Amino acid sequence: MKDAYSFHDSAESLDEMYWAMHAAYSRIFTRVGLTFRPVIADSGSMGGKDTHEFMALASVGEDTIVYSDESDYAANLEMAASAAPPTAEVQVYGQLEKKETPNAKTVDDAAAALGLDADDIFKALVVMLDNELTLLILRGNDELNEVKTLHELGAKEMRMATEKEVVDAFGASPGSIGPVGVKNVPIYADHRIHSMKTIACGANETGYHYVHVGPGHDYIVTAYKDLRTVREGDPSPDGKGTLRFAEGIEIGQVFKLGTRYSESLDAKYLDSNGKAQPFLMGCYGIGVSRTIAAVIEQHHDEFGIVWPKAVAPFHVHLLALNVKNEEQKQLAESLYQEFSKASVEVLYDDRPERAGVKFKDSDLMGLPVRVSVGKRAGEGIVEVKVRKTGEQLELPAGELASWLHQFLSE
Repeated sequence: MKDAYSFHDSAESLDEMYWAMHAAYSRIFTRVGLTFRPVIADSGSMGGKDTHEFMALASVGEDTIVYSDESDYAANLEMAASAAPPTAEVQVYGQLEKKETPNAKTVDDAAAALGLDADDIFKALVVMLDNELTLLILRGNDELNEVKTLHELGAKEMRMATEKEVVDAFGASPGSIGPVGVKNVPIYADHRIHSMKTIACGANETGYHYVHVGPGHDYIVTAYKDLRTVREGDPSPDGKGTLRFAEGIEIGQVFKLGTRYSESLDAKYLDSNGKAQPFLMGCYGIGVSRTIAAVIEQHHDEFGIVWPKAVAPFHVHLLALNVKNEEQKQLAESLYQEFSKASVEVLYDDRPERAGVKFKDSDLMGLPVRVSVGKRAGEGIVEVKVRKTGEQLELPAGELASWLHQFLSE
């Protein structure tokens, strides 16, 4: 890892450094040839409030990236948001009615028993939120996003309530729980609830559900929050385009740590009034080995690695195709000396192997340029191959240094 830390006397100073490092990391990853996205992330055990992960797009990535197809919005799946849907038109929901739904343990079971679509039914989840019993309601088969829920509700810990805790609190087993008539338990609803026109939910009696449930009449919500895991095709939260998914490899991250660590270390400064205050801290890291792995993942073909020039371990792969041939060996060694003096990083292959073996190994290693000294060595002619494009040309050895200088500076 490459790690850096910053210490500040104001939120404005921290913010300035945070975005300066964000920009610097973006330049670094661009220069090394990566296709990447800075995404809104969860700071996890590091603490703090704001953080961005830099994710290199790759099909073998361990994280799912959510991004807008028409804007710069991007987040990891744990933190991704979608635009809140419009509130459903005001309507009369009808008389609350209880219906039997035997053996309905899931939303799909209840939907089948009631003859409704799954998105017309509340999913009610009973959780312990910082040790307080809480009811969360989501639409149909939406999935609760636990990380985002903790952020939205300002909580530190959450766990699903046990079956005994559910039965003791609501008088019914999980699968038959709903918000109707619930008192003394906070109820948080996902913002997609706003767009529901037909509502059914558990009746807090095992094996029964209510239909014609009226919001604000049959139940009262403490607050509407963004609690669900987004789906591909949802509207982007910035109102531009729709959300798309991709896989990514985390290669770096920037954090605003706040005062969490400075307070624990008693690291303070004196403010303008001479009063000791804890530093505001920032933290910035690049996974060096992960970055190289991501470069290889994005830059390869069926023959091997195709190194971008900025991170190639050598600029040139110099091959003496027949080391028993004195002309080839002498020209290759003179070129090696010339490259070294000109600070051109060169890997010299003078193994007593067949030319085909050396070509194959060279493609596998994937250095930007291959220079082969072969049958035309007596004429002072070498063969040059650009690994990325496959372009091949023959050049006089005396012109090679000039050609390389121009190629490497492009």
